[in-house]
This record gives sequence, structure tokens and C-alpha cells, in this order.
Amino acid sequence: MSETVFTKVDYDLGSLVKYIGLGEIGLPDIQRPFVWKNAKVRDLFDSMYRGYPVGYLLFWQNALTDSARTIGIDSKQKPPRLVIVDGQQRLTSLYAVVKNIPVLRENFESEQIHIAFNPLEERFEVADAAIRRDKSFIPSISLLWNDKTDLFEVVENYLDGLSSSREVSTEESKAIKKSISKLQGLLSFPFTALELASDIDEEAVSDVFVRINSKGTPLNQADFILTLMSVFWDEGRATLEQFCRESRKPSKSEASPFNHFIEPSPDQLLRVGVGLAFKRARLKYVYSILRGKDLETEKFSDERREQQFKLLKDAQQRTLNLQYWHDFMNCIRQAGFRSGKMISSQNNLLFSYILYLIGRTEYNVPEFDLRRVIARWFFMSAVTGRFTGSPESAMEFDLARLRDVETSDEFVRTLSHICDITLTNDFWAVSLPNDLATSSPRSPSLFAYHAALVLLDAKALFSKIKVADLLDPSMHANRAAVERHHLFPKGFLSKQKITGIRDTNQIANYALVEWGDNANISDQAPADYLPNMKARFNKMELERMYRLHALPPNWEHLDYRDFLEKRRELMAQVIAEGYSTLVAERIGEDLEEAEIDLSKLVLNGESEAVEFKSTLRTNLHTGDKDGRMELAVLKTLSGFLNTNGGMLVIGLSDDGTPVGIQADDFTNEDKMSLHLVNIVKSRMGVQAMTSLHAHFDDHDDCRVMVIKCRKSPTPIFLKDGNIERFYIRTGPSTTELSASQTQEYIKQRFMG
Repeated sequence: MSETVFTKVDYDLGSLVKYIGLGEIGLPDIQRPFVWKNAKVRDLFDSMYRGYPVGYLLFWQNALTDSARTIGIDSKQKPPRLVIVDGQQRLTSLYAVVKNIPVLRENFESEQIHIAFNPLEERFEVADAAIRRDKSFIPSISLLWNDKTDLFEVVENYLDGLSSSREVSTEESKAIKKSISKLQGLLSFPFTALELASDIDEEAVSDVFVRINSKGTPLNQADFILTLMSVFWDEGRATLEQFCRESRKPSKSEASPFNHFIEPSPDQLLRVGVGLAFKRARLKYVYSILRGKDLETEKFSDERREQQFKLLKDAQQRTLNLQYWHDFMNCIRQAGFRSGKMISSQNNLLFSYILYLIGRTEYNVPEFDLRRVIARWFFMSAVTGRFTGSPESAMEFDLARLRDVETSDEFVRTLSHICDITLTNDFWAVSLPNDLATSSPRSPSLFAYHAALVLLDAKALFSKIKVADLLDPSMHANRAAVERHHLFPKGFLSKQKITGIRDTNQIANYALVEWGDNANISDQAPADYLPNMKARFNKMELERMYRLHALPPNWEHLDYRDFLEKRRELMAQVIAEGYSTLVAERIGEDLEEAEIDLSKLVLNGESEAVEFKSTLRTNLHTGDKDGRMELAVLKTLSGFLNTNGGMLVIGLSDDGTPVGIQADDFTNEDKMSLHLVNIVKSRMGVQAMTSLHAHFDDHDDCRVMVIKCRKSPTPIFLKDGNIERFYIRTGPSTTELSASQTQEYIKQRFMG
């Protein structure tokens, strides 16, 4: 016969309640959120009353010795002999009703479970106002097991109350006494428990649970650890749950953890504390560590357990520090996110908080620098969905990269480097537009686009109010201040035989508008409603609006699917541009809004930060399109990007003489802008576009194109055939660097 890992032990309800009260059975804190409905508790007592089986209990024998000391201030509690693995909800129900103790619901509201009993009908009900007024019910069966209760007095009081409302026969009186006595006798109801041996690990325990549990629900590793906390550091678990409770309601006077991003659960905050204390994201081994197990010798030690709990206690204190908590939330705001409605992964937020705490409390990174790099990290991991697939593996991998980090500068550089190698040109140009090809209303890429609009200080489409203001989570009305508007309305699309939700609700068909405009537009065709909307704004406002809301030229006349494809690419560029504001070493004057005195600029002539080009693509000597002209423009732009930024004016000769953009023979200015975007993307990468902004201006009766360049956060290479070249500005000229010079320059400029 094969050796078993368990023994079968029989209990009755009375002994279970007694052992829980004494601490022999480690029922997690009665204040842990209780998920059973009261009706299920009623049914449990009904089944026991009728003598039906109510399932096995699964216990795990504690490996620690009887002399083990508890952690915390509750001197009454002793280390349990048994820890509950399966049956916690049943035992909590039984213990709470028998002992008349309130439970805490998932919303962290305290509630007393009152189960009523009709002795004559032998019927259980959840007590409500009507039941309490009904003299045929004992309003709370908990009364029967109170140490001070006299059963005869209970029966007498019940009969007196019932007799006041109706006549009670002798037979009924006997039946009532028998039923009440039978109910009180439930303390002898038999239970069978399977007690797992102390030397099997938590993986085996979880496997056993799955095999005997009809629902097959895997045990949560966090449940193991929270149970241990209840046993050895009850104060710590209570503090966790108090923090979670207070995070759900705003406080008018005192500081509180309430925020608009997350209502954390104890297991989520536990994960933060574990990550901070042990630099581990997988909870697989943490339970064993906290039990005092040496993972090499597999032996348990009280001293080791106390040391590990001390680390967890310190980490939890930092995790629940209200100043740290709210300062971290400022990082999320700095990333452009305004509420939990914009966050698709709470794992991302929690892991970002771990990194924030590590940077602040272990590497002493200055708050300004820390906030910037955490904001950048959060945006990166949000837009890529970094922690949506296998979050523990991804977190473990990222934490491992910090093991050799020794200084605050190295900490910032490490996180920045991970961001850089993740958000490549291919991501912006290929992966992100593909990610935007979805109808999912909670797509990470859609939320990243909204965050980018906030970062770029964009106004809602057809509105004078900023997106950031309209997304304010503190505002509540019958309709949201800003709504997702179908640029091609569903009613219009249905006339085009496009009716599938996956087609009509593509996120590239959405734009943020005020609810009033959304209602007024209704099902009108874009070509019909757009003229009235455009009439609200001047040309510069429309240019900026079209760019930030990723609207292709003449989009209202495009085929719907062509529109979606073009807009996805433009949305990806806007997201990249928003992200670039988090990367810049310093955010200077907003280039799009800055006033330029073009006449003064021309008068001062070319310099390290200013250059003039006669044309974008036309050779004035031959009158033909010439790729060398485009290359000259791209050299200048890459030089500006790789140095300190600058401004290129197209339509002026080297000495500032007006030539005008008409020499390039574009159909209109939108076509010229699109051509610039295309050649920059194809030869310098999408990342370059995030640091460029082009607009048109008048100078001496000529139209010119003004291209403003921010200092790029990453190196920009220019493709020249099959060769990638690297340029910088040296005085008023653009200089190509050799391979060795490039390597050294990048090291100093971008990695130093």
C-alpha cells in the first residue's frame, strides 16, 4: 500500500469552534473579507440540521515547534497546530454564527450574520426586518450557543412570544422544544478533516486542493502568506486590511490612502511588500521562506522565520507609508493617466510602486528624477502590456536587473535602458499600429493614446477644453464630461453595409469629444457634420487639432478602412510624441505653442540652432525632384536631433532670401507635411518624428515651412542607401561622425 501524505481525523462542530478559539486551528483572521452570501450560510446550517454531509475539511500540519513565538502584540494567540487549506469559508461561517462575531465583507464593511430559525416549520432564513417581527422565528440562532444562555429560558420566551400572536397547541409546543434542542445539539455534528503532513511543500498542498475540490480552483499563493500573517503577525495583516478599507472612502480631514487609481486588496499590497522585502515577484518560494524554511537544507527554523518576518514588516511599513503612496500616484499623473479607468493592468501599477519604493528608500533617488523615470516606466509598460501575460515572470526578470545596481544614477539608467530597448523604432512603426487594430474598449494602446493627449496638453476634439480637465475623475454628472465619439458614426456605417461591432467600434474610429457634441453629431456622415465643427477654429488651431487627434488630411472623404489604417499610424506617432515628453532631460517651451518672430530669425541668419533650405525635394538648378535635396534636409534635422535641437526653415535660401514652398510643387500644404513625415519615418525612424513639429508661416509674401526639433532622447541615425549615418551640429553646420566617434558621442550624450 502506498504511503499517504495525510491522515483522516474526525471532529465535531463544538471541538472545531473550541480549537479555533484556542488557536490550535489557524483560521485566518475573522476580519478577513468574507465572500459567502448569507443565504449560503443559511443553507449550511439547514444541511447540518437535516443531517446531510457538508464536505471535507483540509488542514496542513504546522512544521513549527510548540515553543515558537508569535510576531506581533497579540499575546493570546499561539502558533496553530493546523492551518486551514480548504474549508475556510465554511469554518468562518460556523465560527461567526456560533460565536456571534461580525465578519468583514469584500467592501470592508462589517456585518453580523443573523440566521433565523422557525422551530415549528424547522426552517432557516436570513434574518431581515420582517423575519425579526415574526414571532414564529428565533431571530438569531447564535443565541443558542451563548455561554450565558439557558435553553429552557429560550424555549419559554419563544413560546410566550408566539402565544401572544396565536394559540399554540400541546403538540406544537412539544415539536418546538424538540426542534430547538436539536438545533442546539448541532455542536456535536461530525466533520471529517484530512490533515496533510507538515513536510510537504505548498505546491503539493495546492495540488491536493485542486484534486479534491470540485471547482478545481487553484490556491492563490497570496492566500498562503496571508494565512501565515494571521498566525504569526496578526497585527500586520490587520494593518493591511485597514489600509485597504480606508482606500475606498475619501477622508474629509485626516490623511488617507484614498485615490482615483486603485482600491487595493490585501493580497495586492502583500505582493508589493514581498517584492520590496525579498526582491521576488514569484510568491512560489516566499511562503516557505516565511515559514522559516532553508531552501537548501529544507529545515525549518524559528529564528529564520522571525528574521524573514522582520524584513516583511519593514517592507510593509514602507508600502503603507501614506506619503510614499501619494507621491507615487503623482508619478502616474505625470505619465498622463488620470484615473483607474485609464489603467488596463493593476499589476503594472503595483510593480511600478515596487520600483518607486526601491528607488526612494534604498537608492535615495532624488524625487524629481525618480518621479520622471517611474512615469516613463509606467507609460512604457502600459502601452506595451508588459505585465498582462505572465506578470510574475516579467516582474522577476526586471527585478533581477537591479541586483548589481549600486547607486541612484545606476538605478535610473537601468530603468531608462529597459524603456529604450523596449520602445524601439519597430515598436512605434509596426507593433503599435497593429496593437491599435482592435475594438477592445480597454486596450492598453487606447489608454496610452489618451494619456499622450494629456501629456501634449491637447484639447478634446472640436472643443476648447483640455482633455486632462475633461478626464478629471472627481467630476461626476449624469453623463461623462468627455465621451468616445465614433468619427464615422454607426448609423452612417450601417448604410455602407458595415455593421459588425468589431468593425464599427475600432478604436481608430474613436475620438474624445464633449458629450454635447457627441449627441449633436448623432449619425451624420463625417462630411456633413465636420464643416460646422471646423468653423469654430482658426487655421492654426485646426492644424494642431488634426495632428493631435491623428486625423489624416481629408479624412472625412476617405474609405472607412483606409481611414482606419492611416489613423492608426498617426495615433502611434502621437503616442510616441507624448512619451517623448517624459524622456526629454528638460521640457522647455512648448514648441507647438511658442511664438516665433520669423523676420528676426532671418535677420540673425543661420547658427548652430537655425538653418535655411530653399526646398524640400526640388533642385532649383534643374527644376526636377532630387533625392539629394531631401537628404540635405534630413541631415540637418538629424544633426539638430542628436545635438541640442534647433529650427529648419524651408523656403529660404542660405542668405535668408525668400524662395517659398511653391518651388516644391506640392498640391497643398498637407501633402507637403505628409511627404516630410514619410521620408523622416522611412529614413530616420518613427522615434525621430516624436521630436519634430512642422507648421507653415508667412514671410515677405511667401509661405515657408518651419520645422522645430527637440533634442532627441535617443540617437537618431539617417539611412543613406544601405548605410546608416550619424550627424551632429558643429556651429552653423552639420557634421558626420565616424563609427568610433559615433560610439563615443552616444556614450557621452545619451548614456552618460
